[in-house]
Amino acid sequence: MFKKILIANRGEIACRIIRTCRDLGIRTVAVYSDVDRTALHVLLADEAYPIGPAPSIHSYLNVDAIIGAAKAARVDAIHPGYGFLSENPHLVDACDKAGIVFVGPPVGAMQVMGEKTLARKTMQRANVPVVPGTEAVLESEVAARAAAVGFPVMLKAASGGGGKGMRVVHRAEDVVSAFQAAQRTALSSFGDERIYIERYVKNPRHVEIQVLADHFGNAVYVFERECSVQRRHQKIIEEAPATRLSDETRHAMGRIAVSAALAIGYRNAGTCEFLVDDEEEFFFLEMNTRLQVEHPVTELITGTDLVAEQLHIAAGEPLRLRQEDLRHNGHAIECRICAEDPEKNFLPSPGVIQSYRIPEGPGVRVDGGAYAGALVPQYYDPLIAKLVVWGPTRQVAIARTLRALSEFHVGGIRTNIPLLTAVLKSEPFVSGHYDTGVLDSVPFQVKPELSESAQQQSSWVAALSFDEGLAGNAHVEETADGHNEINLWRTLGRRAALDRRMG
Repeated sequence: MFKKILIANRGEIACRIIRTCRDLGIRTVAVYSDVDRTALHVLLADEAYPIGPAPSIHSYLNVDAIIGAAKAARVDAIHPGYGFLSENPHLVDACDKAGIVFVGPPVGAMQVMGEKTLARKTMQRANVPVVPGTEAVLESEVAARAAAVGFPVMLKAASGGGGKGMRVVHRAEDVVSAFQAAQRTALSSFGDERIYIERYVKNPRHVEIQVLADHFGNAVYVFERECSVQRRHQKIIEEAPATRLSDETRHAMGRIAVSAALAIGYRNAGTCEFLVDDEEEFFFLEMNTRLQVEHPVTELITGTDLVAEQLHIAAGEPLRLRQEDLRHNGHAIECRICAEDPEKNFLPSPGVIQSYRIPEGPGVRVDGGAYAGALVPQYYDPLIAKLVVWGPTRQVAIARTLRALSEFHVGGIRTNIPLLTAVLKSEPFVSGHYDTGVLDSVPFQVKPELSESAQQQSSWVAALSFDEGLAGNAHVEETADGHNEINLWRTLGRRAALDRRMG
């Protein structure tokens, strides 16, 4: 096993990886941009190295800076996390040249799956079902090719991911303008303006299969995740197992995901994403050649540490899991807590976190990268933390998640917690009968926040009440006459002691 690893990432995923490394007795090295000097992942790591200015292109996307830090720290391996350079073949090549292990797949597999049209061809040769569509098309032929596929169609970036560059087109007269818009987004986001066409699957569900593969030709699927709650093609809530999926379809998808991984010589953790229709017909969408943001729900229902499995595989060990031994138990839900302002159409809400308290209790896990006093920079993804909750049944998991969301407090910036709460209370989500358009049916109204003073008092009382075993019985809210519905004398009497405790 490795002795020292560099995590080429930031935020909650860097903290998540550091914690597993500690469990395994591996020393950790963090990297940070100028604006992240006091970020939590820097404070948690055994060592930390600066890699450049705040803009990611000069720091977290700078391969030379990452490799330079790795050499200076004399690490054995680099774990890329997700996002940034996690699916960049240049980092894999640079690691190989420097004699550093890359915790992820070989460069060939990454390249095949990173180029979406090539991935489609490869999967078709491996008898993996794909959505009917085309290779990359030119503007002069897009109208005819779209008509041949049949409207509605989806225009997608050949080098894309994360929903960027996607356009749904319902009418022939709109296809050229949509193509031009998709090209602009693809070029600015991925440096590649090529666009291809897929048939638009109506009312689809987004279901993905977790795969692990080693150096010896062994591979397993670690069940599925339901990722259909999306806003602007970005996942915000995930759950496992999927709510409306028969065991027959579940295992069929798993076997096909394993076949897809073996067909390209895949190693380490990867995820095959599928679209599933109402008849449970499924189509390969793409393979993410990295650890997924939502991997914790799989960990909670299987008792598996996926990061630990990644490290064992990268160290050259045979896969420790056997398909026949894998079982799933209970139900898990993940909510992405993001610094977004609901009153401004969910624009990012950067700034300093004035107060911060995470929920606790049975079945509750928070993978976070924040603390009171931490800065949420404007330069990166607004994800602050992931609230992940397990329950013996889906109903219990929903109830626990709602309770945990009500306890989650982030002061000083705005978050998407009200939207997450509304989704979990909505009839489509509760019933489990929802698809990727579920947000259109969720009643959501932005409510004005409490004043900053009321927010501060609320966090003080919540912390004090928890210490005394009174959580859930105390609440602060401004009333019409400006008073608070708790005993202020008792609260103020404890304020100084609490301030000392919270630093």
